Amino acid sequence: MNSTTLINKARAYCEQRGARFTPLREKVYEILLGKHGPMGAYELLDALKETESSAKPATVYRALDFLLEFGFIHRLESTNAFVACHHFGCHHPVQFLICDSCGDVAEIQSEGLQETLDSQAKQHGFKVSKQTIEAHGLCADCQDAESAELEEKNHEC
Repeated sequence: MNSTTLINKARAYCEQRGARFTPLREKVYEILLGKHGPMGAYELLDALKETESSAKPATVYRALDFLLEFGFIHRLESTNAFVACHHFGCHHPVQFLICDSCGDVAEIQSEGLQETLDSQAKQHGFKVSKQTIEAHGLCADCQDAESAELEEKNHEC
């Protein structure tokens, strides 16, 4: 889905729930949709100030809280950054693949992972209310670049 479609869907989703999808909240969501990686709150603030010169940190944090509450974005715990969610409106477990080289983030749905976690938690008398799993490593492009760089070094010897 393109960002315009997702923004329209988010606006309708809020209207159905009696919540206000304010222009500022929409702009923060739009910025995150346009970014192909995570953004920190202050990076978002800098991007927002390009069109909203009076934006302050509290403004961004309030918008982020709203977007998190409605499932329009996810927070990456390990990097304290935010990414847009492209399939909000349904409660879903979240798993991320985070490239430590380029910063790219892929949201995945691992079959059976939620059931395994819930089963093991139940064995310990624990009920999972929310889960986010973050796996750090290298994306395919960065692996290729690393391999090419290593190969080049080997040819120099």
